[in-house]
Amino acid sequence: MTSSSDGAAATPPGSREDRPLIVNLKRLVRFGLVGVVNTGVYYGLYLALHTFLPYLVAHIIAFLIAMIGSYFLNCWITFKIRPSWRTFLLFPLSNVTNFVITTVGLQIAVGVFHWNSQWAPLAVALIAVPITYVVAHYVMIGPLSRLGDSNPEAAAARPTSKA
Repeated sequence: MTSSSDGAAATPPGSREDRPLIVNLKRLVRFGLVGVVNTGVYYGLYLALHTFLPYLVAHIIAFLIAMIGSYFLNCWITFKIRPSWRTFLLFPLSNVTNFVITTVGLQIAVGVFHWNSQWAPLAVALIAVPITYVVAHYVMIGPLSRLGDSNPEAAAARPTSKA
């Protein structure tokens, strides 16, 4: 019997639950669900703040608040790990790319293409999410270089070379 990489109960070797593809797809679905919740939190905050702040200031504040909630949801739901100061302090790195893409994208969408500033953040977020997942995976449990490499226990046991 082996335990799955995302903290689930032990499963027999070769079962569907033991396959890296299944584990990664489940994790990706959970990440997507957390992302939907996080986007809702961000968007609600953005709309509330945008009633009295310029759109970019509202975006930055809403993004920071939502990122804190996203950290805890991703620990508990997506990666099934215990929150720690180390991952809490590193987690913002997983959002740097997201922040840059959404900020630049929002500026282009609203400033250049004249999209509605209330709807533009949702369209721009669709571009940033897949990239954010890869970086979040790396920060929280390690690199995702192959389907089988997302198991934190296997990654820790794997010898490293200095070549």
